[in-house]
Amino acid sequence: MSDYEITSIGCLDSWRDHFGGFDYARSRDGRRVVDHELTMTYIGLTANALEPGEEAGYWHSHSRIEELYVFLDGRGEMGLDDDLVQVSSGSVVRVGPGVWRTWRARPDSAGQLRWLCIRAGGEQLPAMPDDSSRNPTKPMPWADEPRSA
Repeated sequence: MSDYEITSIGCLDSWRDHFGGFDYARSRDGRRVVDHELTMTYIGLTANALEPGEEAGYWHSHSRIEELYVFLDGRGEMGLDDDLVQVSSGSVVRVGPGVWRTWRARPDSAGQLRWLCIRAGGEQLPAMPDDSSRNPTKPMPWADEPRSA
């Protein structure tokens, strides 16, 4: 059997219906810890949704983990050490170890602030993946489908 798993985090409009966290005491509406559902070893993922005006309510930093916040909808703000940055659909924010961070959905956001938070740690990634190989002779699984023009 191949080493892969599949789950669905649903459409963006359903993310607020999730209730979750890394432990029950820190769980909240609008958070789904996807890496608790899949066998993830090197990366972590949460799907998040905050109502306009809602905030994290805490600051945190990591000593070894790097986080990537990918904002998909809404308008918000992130506190990053002493800086306040604006985020919205299409914003991607990398936060390194040791940086204090917090976030909120702006009160004037037209809808929920929705984002993915991708966590990773360990060895530095090479600029060009050096562990891949290609197989140009293996047929594509959709090879029998007609190609569109």
